[in-house]
Amino acid sequence: MTTLGLRSPVSRSGAVSPQPPRPPAFDTEVLRAYMKKLLPSTLSHAVWSSIERDQVKAWMKEIGERVKERMLQIQPNGFKYIVLVQITENMGQGGRSHMVSHWEDGDICLNELFYNDSLFCTCTAIAVRAS
Repeated sequence: MTTLGLRSPVSRSGAVSPQPPRPPAFDTEVLRAYMKKLLPSTLSHAVWSSIERDQVKAWMKEIGERVKERMLQIQPNGFKYIVLVQITENMGQGGRSHMVSHWEDGDICLNELFYNDSLFCTCTAIAVRAS
């Protein structure tokens, strides 16, 4: 029997496959500090009974846009951003929320709460690594 000079491929089990460089981690503390200042500065004098529906929409849009812009300043590449804002009349009610997720290393979720005697606002910021 004759051989054709073929041989098995060399094992590369010890070789490390190259990984694309990962963007730096998202700086959550910078964003948290920003959100802690933004909510009271935007809503500190807000009174639910004297505001119109359009004013509430405007506040939610302003807060959401400003948080998203800050996230882009902190880390402009490598993440997808989601910002959720809810403003509700404060009638002394209780409330709970829960979020279930499947995260990769580096994905983040921050939640900040502001309230006064008239209303409360929750702002949730999510940064998910882009593939």
